[in-house]
Amino acid sequence: MTRASTIATALASQPDLYGVLRQLGAKLPELTLAEVLSAAPMDEARRLRGVDQGLLRAVIRSGQGKSAAPNEDALRSFLAQTPVAPLFLPPIGEADSIALLTRGERPDMPAFSDRAFDTWFALQAVPYGLGSYGEKRSVYATDQFADSASPERRTYHLGIDVFAPAMTPVYAPLPGEVAFVTYNADPLDYGHTLILKHEANGVSFHTLYGHLAGTLPNLCKVGASIAAGQLIAHLGDWHENGGWAAHIHFQIMADMLEQTGGNFFGVGHESLWDVWQSICPDPNLILRLPPDRFQV
Repeated sequence: MTRASTIATALASQPDLYGVLRQLGAKLPELTLAEVLSAAPMDEARRLRGVDQGLLRAVIRSGQGKSAAPNEDALRSFLAQTPVAPLFLPPIGEADSIALLTRGERPDMPAFSDRAFDTWFALQAVPYGLGSYGEKRSVYATDQFADSASPERRTYHLGIDVFAPAMTPVYAPLPGEVAFVTYNADPLDYGHTLILKHEANGVSFHTLYGHLAGTLPNLCKVGASIAAGQLIAHLGDWHENGGWAAHIHFQIMADMLEQTGGNFFGVGHESLWDVWQSICPDPNLILRLPPDRFQV
């Protein structure tokens, strides 16, 4: 059987094309996405072209035993040794906080998208609430978080959430350059969004700050240099942050894939969690909070 026929047979009528790509990456040496698309049956090729092509390449690399994000190791090494500025003042690590887990650990806690959350959080009498990286959240199990390559919804949280009052100032943890200042207006999207580009050990990476206030465009201009510790944003209120209680979604991207519109995936597939962990490492590499801060 030729490589092309092997690819076509493996992909034909399969609901989960991500899983097939990973298997093909392990089976066929030096497999490329171009080769897959050329050999794929028409319907499966259409489905694959409807997905971020960088993500598909990352899945193939994972099947080949490589890091899904080529610069992951360099990034992790850089973050392990570079000083960082606090995202908030007072620093989260020097103030009280509570973990805001969403899978029943706090039965009385309203959903983050329920306006009753504001009153509930105020009664906790702490400066910060923390939503964890890698948490599986049922709020994302809708068509908005699906794609054509698989019926699986993206439900694993790729950032760390920090809840605090609207208009709380946000500061840059690292020096960088403003890559995107956008307003992502879909319900339960980021609302006002900032993405910074950074350099690390000769490679670039990005950080994302979602659910911000309308002050963002006056604070950050695309192409501007940002210093560590510089005021870059404020937390947005419900009407400007995508329809959530005031908080920031903070995320690292080792690879922007083919996302060029000032947005990025905030949740990933459970079945591809190893891939997403490479693309979007734990933001606590920058926040550097004790693990128990994310436990109830």
